[in-house]
Amino acid sequence: MSATPVKLPQRTCIACRTGSGKRELVRIVRRSEGGANIDLTGKMPGRGAYLCPRTECWEDAIKRGRVETALRTKLQAEDRLKFSEFAAGLAQAKVV
Repeated sequence: MSATPVKLPQRTCIACRTGSGKRELVRIVRRSEGGANIDLTGKMPGRGAYLCPRTECWEDAIKRGRVETALRTKLQAEDRLKFSEFAAGLAQAKVV
């Protein structure tokens, strides 16, 4: 008798459209009052979308409006700033 292989949840990056494991991507979630948050736990309630932990994906998704489309909401200026800072932190982490 062989063990059944465990299926890992797969998600797609909204910027580069690359499929990957759910834990390998960063989730963003729409807030009920509008705007969006970065959900590092992957457990916040609400509509979510996933991005690769690459600066290029974050910048592309923000610039081309893919975050707004995926979450079906309008991003506020502070959300854009928060996402840009997070993307810059990703670049810093790769350098070190």
